[in-house]
Amino acid sequence: MNEKQLAAEKSIEFIKNRMILGLGTGSTVFFLVKKLAELVKQGLDITCVSTSNQTSELAKSLGIRISSLNEVEKIDLTIDGADEVDKNLNGIKGGGGALLYEKIVAKASNKVIWIVDSSKYVLQLGKFPLPVEIISFGSNQLLKRFDELGFNPEIRKNGNDNFITDSGNLIVDLHLNEIEDAINLERQIKLIPGVVEVGLFNNIADLVIIGKGNSTEIINRV
Repeated sequence: MNEKQLAAEKSIEFIKNRMILGLGTGSTVFFLVKKLAELVKQGLDITCVSTSNQTSELAKSLGIRISSLNEVEKIDLTIDGADEVDKNLNGIKGGGGALLYEKIVAKASNKVIWIVDSSKYVLQLGKFPLPVEIISFGSNQLLKRFDELGFNPEIRKNGNDNFITDSGNLIVDLHLNEIEDAINLERQIKLIPGVVEVGLFNNIADLVIIGKGNSTEIINRV
C-alpha cells in the first residue's frame, strides 16, 4: 500500500455515522472515496459535500450521496489532500485546480483533516508553485502585476488551452521557491483586484495525517 493510500484509509477512523462530510479533490482523496464507497455499501450513512465536479462524479458513480453546500447547515468534517504542508499546518493547495471550492468547504467545516504522503510535509512552503485563481477579464494586467512583484507567474494550461476551473476562472501558478510569511502573502495577493482566491491555506487544517513508509503519523494543530 502506498503512502497516499495509508493516509487516506487512516482518515476513515474519524468518520462517524450520519456525518455531513466534505470531500476534497486529488489523487489522495481518490483512495478515500473508494474506501468510503465500500463502507457505504456495508451500511455507513453519510452525506457528502464535494469540492469539485471530478470528486462528485467519482463519488456518485460509487453510490455515495452528494449534496450541495447550500443544502446543508454545516459540515461536520472535511478530508482533503494538500500539495505542501509545514509544521504549523499551513499549506499550499490547488494543484488540482479546486482551491476556491476547497477553501469555501473548509471554512464551512467544524473540523478539517489533510491526508498527505511524506513528500508533502516540508520545512518551508514555496517549492510547489502557488496557485492563484483569477478572473479572465484583464488577466494580462494581473500577470504583469505579479511579474513586477517578482512572483514568476505562469498561466496554467490544459494542453494548448488555458486551464479553466469549475467556477469558470483561470489559474496562475506563482513560482516563488520560498514563502517567508504565508499569512501576509495571502493577504497581499487577495487584495489585488481580479484575484478570486489564493492557494495558501493558513490556519485551516486541524490535523494532518502523513503516510510514512508502512505507517502513518498524525500531527495536531497546537
